[in-house]
Amino acid sequence: MLRPILFATPLALALAACGLSGTDRNQDDQPAAGTTAARADASGWSDDPLASHDPTGNAPLDPAQADDKPRPTMQAQVVLDRLGFTPGVVDGKLGMSTKNALKGFQQANNLDQSGELDEPTKQALGQWSNIPATRVVTIPADFAAGPFYETPEEPADQAKMPALTYESLDEKLAERFHTTVAVLKELNPGGVPAGMSGASASPTSSPAQSASPTATGSGVPQPGPASVFSAGQQLRVPNVGADRIDPAAVEDKSWLATLRMLGVGTAQPKADKVVVDKSAGTLLAYDAAGKLVAAFTATMGSTNDPLPLGDWKILTIARNPPFNYNPDLFWDAKPTDEKAKLPPGPNGPVGVVWIDLSKEHYGIHGTPNPETIGRAESHGCVRLTNWDAARLAQMVSTSTKVSFVA
Repeated sequence: MLRPILFATPLALALAACGLSGTDRNQDDQPAAGTTAARADASGWSDDPLASHDPTGNAPLDPAQADDKPRPTMQAQVVLDRLGFTPGVVDGKLGMSTKNALKGFQQANNLDQSGELDEPTKQALGQWSNIPATRVVTIPADFAAGPFYETPEEPADQAKMPALTYESLDEKLAERFHTTVAVLKELNPGGVPAGMSGASASPTSSPAQSASPTATGSGVPQPGPASVFSAGQQLRVPNVGADRIDPAAVEDKSWLATLRMLGVGTAQPKADKVVVDKSAGTLLAYDAAGKLVAAFTATMGSTNDPLPLGDWKILTIARNPPFNYNPDLFWDAKPTDEKAKLPPGPNGPVGVVWIDLSKEHYGIHGTPNPETIGRAESHGCVRLTNWDAARLAQMVSTSTKVSFVA
């Protein structure tokens, strides 16, 4: 059963162009919708079976953890993702987002910013050559438990949902490992981890969890599509890391659960300045010494809602935010649309994070569609994958400066 959604007293925002007609600025007690309760002890998420377990320093890799075959591009992607120069979706392809990640790594390491896996870059990344591109995990029952609901298309119907959860276990797994369902299927042909012919596939597709009997409008929340993967199944996944959680570092336990769900660790560098570069399609984070510490591919602005160039302040950081939909602020809203308050959840319009800026109606946020980052227009705001938005939320504060440049 889905836990009740608890809201602190909201401050109604009239946020606009990006579709954030807004999230509430009060972030206290916001639950991580669509997740199960996470277990923690004094040492962190030591019992998280999905966490990465890699050799320390230059120690040799345990042969049992070795990749099933060479995947040089995906291996570079998982290393870059761990270092904060994220390739967006980890898919083994040298696409635009991976080239942006390489340029960020090259800039931080005083290399020629070719955006390619050239020899100097390969040598610099070589110190992490003992980190494999993939690893095999067993899907935990609590992670697979859901609930999973189909996301309605209309805002009015979304407002009736108990939460804007993942639609399936497949989608949840893809976000946890910073990839897509298509990549997971490719890494697990026939439901068996690639290179493990002796492993057994899940006997049947996992049905979506039954919806809550609580009525919403004309009916109940509809279960999402059946999942290919299921609890107890072995799965080969991209070997994303930097996912260690320190419970003492974050007071909001629901946010800790969200970080765990997304494979984002609590130890992140502090960003003194964030630069959103329109021409490059990137968001770059710098520390107080001016060193580049993170780089993300981002979607920003559109013809109807252009990116507002200039310097801005961060007003608040809302984690697991609800969303106040106001059709008056959307150029593409339907004439019949009405104002609505949408519940939190990773499939909400702004995903798991809203970073509110001093430029009215604008912010930096997550998305329910990570594969579109850098490839589709936004409603004016700066949009990241949910895992990148969660990472950035750990790095910035209200003292972080933000610049939008051409």
